[in-house]
Amino acid sequence: MLRLPVKSLKKGMIVAQSIYNHHGGSYLVKGSAITPEYIHQLKKIGIPTVNVTSADPRFQLKPPEDVVQETTRIDAIQHVYQAFHDVEEEGRLDAKAMEKVSDNIILDIIQRKENLVQLTDIRLHDTYTFAHSVNVAILSAMLGMLCRYTRKDMGVLTLGALLHDLGKIEVPAKILTKTTRLSDEEFAIIKGHPERGAAHIHDMDNELPYTSLLATIAREHHEHIDGRGYPAGLTGEKIHRFAKIVAIADVYDALTSERPYKKAYTPNVAYNIMKNVNRGQFDPDLLDLFFNNVAIYPAGTILKTDYGYAIVKKCEFGKTEAPTIVVFADLEGKIIKNPETIDLAADPKGAKLIQMVIADNELRHFVHELSLDPSQYLNENA
Repeated sequence: MLRLPVKSLKKGMIVAQSIYNHHGGSYLVKGSAITPEYIHQLKKIGIPTVNVTSADPRFQLKPPEDVVQETTRIDAIQHVYQAFHDVEEEGRLDAKAMEKVSDNIILDIIQRKENLVQLTDIRLHDTYTFAHSVNVAILSAMLGMLCRYTRKDMGVLTLGALLHDLGKIEVPAKILTKTTRLSDEEFAIIKGHPERGAAHIHDMDNELPYTSLLATIAREHHEHIDGRGYPAGLTGEKIHRFAKIVAIADVYDALTSERPYKKAYTPNVAYNIMKNVNRGQFDPDLLDLFFNNVAIYPAGTILKTDYGYAIVKKCEFGKTEAPTIVVFADLEGKIIKNPETIDLAADPKGAKLIQMVIADNELRHFVHELSLDPSQYLNENA
C-alpha cells in the first residue's frame, strides 16, 4: 500500500480504502479504479491523501479482503447514524434494527474468519463517530469470536460496541473536532460521555433483556486495568470483560484513523503504543489475542530489514509480528536481480529482523530513485 496525496493520483490506480459520508454512503469504494472524476470529487470534499494498492496503474492489484463485506459495513453505518439521530431528537432507539445490524456483523466475522484486519477506512472529520462505532463493533466481534464466546454473548458485545459512544451526542461538535489542545473544562465534558451514554441506554424503552449490560459497556469502555481510566477509576477484574474488549477496539481504531488534530498512525505504531507506551491500560491477554488477528504490517507495507528492503507479501494469524516478505533490494538500496521470498516467522530472530517501516514520503522518493514499484512483487506469479 502507498498513501498518496490526491494531487498525485493517476487514472487507473486502485484505491485500498473506502471513503464514507455520515449516512454510510461511499464516496469511493475500495478496489475501485481511480478516474479523473474521482480525483475531482476527492479534492472537492477535502480528502488530502488516499491509500492505493500500487503507484503504477499498470499493476491492478486488489486490496486485501476485509473481515466484513462492504455492504455490511455500509448498512451498519447507516443504522448507527439513524440510531444516534433518533436518540438525540426523539429519545428512542429501534433496538431490533440494531440487533439485526449486530447479527449481520457477527455472521460476516464468522464466515470470513480467515481474513485479518488489514486496513481501516477513511472518514470525514465531522462524521467520524458513526463509522468509528461500526469499526469498534467489528473489531470487538472479531475479538469475541477469538475468545470463543457464545453467539448470544457476541450479540450483546457487538451491540454494546455499536452504542459505546452514544453519550457523544451531548458533546458539542466544536469540542469533538477541535484541532488544538482541549481546556480542562472541555476535557471534563468529553470525560462525561461514558456516563451519559449509559444513562441514555438505561432510559430507553427498548425491551432488551440485557440493557444494563449494554449500559455497562458504554460506562466502562474508558476504564484502565491499572485504575487510571475514567469515570470510576476501576481496576482489573472490576471492569466487565466486554468493556475491556471494546476499550481495545476503541483505541486501536482511534489511533489508526485520521482526526482533525492528528494524522492516522500506521498499524505497527498503534501496536507499539498499545503494547508498550500505554502499558497497564489494557488486559494483556486480550491485547495479545487482538493483535494476533490484526496485520501489524499489512500486505504492501515496505520494510527495511536485516535482509534488505522488502515488501510484505502475506500476513497470517498468530504471526502478525513476522510476516512473509519479498526482498527486492539490498541494504544499500540496490535492486536484487532475483527477489527472495522469506517467511520471517520461520527465522529464529523473527520480528527482530525488521528495522523500520518506510514512511510514505520516503517510499515515494525511494520508488522515484529506483524507478521501481515494489507492489509488482505482490502479483500472484511474482
